[in-house]
Amino acid sequence: MAHKVNPKSYRLRDLKDWDSRWFNSKKQIQFLEEDFKIREYLDKKVGKLGVERIEIERFSGKLIIIISSARPGLIIGRGGGGVDDLKKGLIKVLGTSSPKELKVEIREVKDPWSSANLTAQWVAQQLERRIPPRRAIKQAIEKVMAIKTNKGIKINTAGRLGGGEIARREWLKQGRLPRQTIRADIDYAQVNAMCSYGIIGVKVWIYKGDKFDK
Repeated sequence: MAHKVNPKSYRLRDLKDWDSRWFNSKKQIQFLEEDFKIREYLDKKVGKLGVERIEIERFSGKLIIIISSARPGLIIGRGGGGVDDLKKGLIKVLGTSSPKELKVEIREVKDPWSSANLTAQWVAQQLERRIPPRRAIKQAIEKVMAIKTNKGIKINTAGRLGGGEIARREWLKQGRLPRQTIRADIDYAQVNAMCSYGIIGVKVWIYKGDKFDK
């Protein structure tokens, strides 16, 4: 049988970077638990505002949270009020273990259709609106492949598609997708569509070409 590996973890050393960047052997369990709480809170607050990635960096007495979003204006709010509210909420979530300095950075994603996470979120939203799965997949593939830097894409949906009694799988692929090549820059994401008749899983792979060492 094949051994399935997450495309991002497979390329961590060469092409990808960790979403949480810190090291502390004494407080490893505490910090790991805090990271889960931070991501859970931010997912509830701004998860539907085009968030692609949440990165966490820790230094001595300092915590930096970087949110990459295709719609940064909605997160920042008027006069930065949205960021201030996020800081207050995060301090409550962390409680007594809150660091001395907490910083929240909002970064804009310039090409949303080059992001597997944002593409998967868009497909999930279409499925929640009762759009036929195959139509939603085709529309997403057309928009992703319209960008020249994207060399290939695969979208897989699974569950009670269209409200059917029996779960099934629907997928489409276009272009190249060398998933077993480490130098291949492949972005991967998995998102769940919360439909009235059940949960539908959406997986997206986007191939952006090969990266070679200088």
